[in-house]
Amino acid sequence: MARFLVTGGVGFIGYHVTRALLARGDDVVVADDFSDRPYPREEKLRNEADLQAEFPQVHVVRACVTDREAMAPLVGDAEAVLHLAGLAGVRPSFGDPVRYARVNVEGTAVVQELARQRGIKRFLFASSSSVYGNATPLPAAEDAPAVVPESPYAASKRAAELIASSICRNAPAMRCTALRFFTVYGPRQRPEMAITRFMRAAIAGQPITIFGDGTMRRDFTHVDDIVRGVVAALDASGSPGFRVYNLGSGAPVDLRSLVLAIAATVGTPQRIETAPVPLGDVDATFADVSHARRELGWAPRMTLPEGLATVLAWVREH
Repeated sequence: MARFLVTGGVGFIGYHVTRALLARGDDVVVADDFSDRPYPREEKLRNEADLQAEFPQVHVVRACVTDREAMAPLVGDAEAVLHLAGLAGVRPSFGDPVRYARVNVEGTAVVQELARQRGIKRFLFASSSSVYGNATPLPAAEDAPAVVPESPYAASKRAAELIASSICRNAPAMRCTALRFFTVYGPRQRPEMAITRFMRAAIAGQPITIFGDGTMRRDFTHVDDIVRGVVAALDASGSPGFRVYNLGSGAPVDLRSLVLAIAATVGTPQRIETAPVPLGDVDATFADVSHARRELGWAPRMTLPEGLATVLAWVREH
């Protein structure tokens, strides 16, 4: 049994990762500030209650990753840190870029530096496919340029990677892993995200609004595949140092095709309406996952129809 600290452990991805670790018998402490934006507080409270109902031994602490005093004892008791806390969302980041920089960059620096000071050898954190922007050739590989972020969110995630890489230079025993997640979906996703929002509209018989002409492509990746990738990276052996892995489906889908797939899942035809493309949205995301296949033995398994079925079940139940 290992002892892990999972920051952001009652968020969307954090809940699923925490549950997977607890299910295999690990000792997990969760740190989360239960802020209300962009992932609603009521969703975090539900995730916390569901975790504690299934695994009464889980310890959830209300703490913000930028608070060094609050985080120090939590990091000090861990054998490894999974830093999944952070502010997600391209569009909301334009409304509060200072908060995004503070939480995503400073928060990563605080938690990793505490881990370095305590000699922790495994530090993983959540990055994003947003770091690639529109300038990176597709499919995006980890060693491709990621120097033109399209939003404050993207910039904060790339800055977090650079901070983590530089801290790692002063931690010769630490294996530090940045995981670039590609458009994660599944049960408990943020309500305003495309697949959950589209699914609710489809069930209600309402039109589905897509941005642009429907040719925008996204590498939709089911949360179950993300969890397997996180666990594979956590358990991986290898030399210390900084490394980056894409975790994506490797099969981008345009928005019109996504709507058709949702219509097939729900079993009803859907009307499509269009809206202007929001500031910061990239044309396409498309992961090259060969690095994760080779070094982690990981590959995506969930097909889009299978994944959409899990979202349909969740939305109907909740």
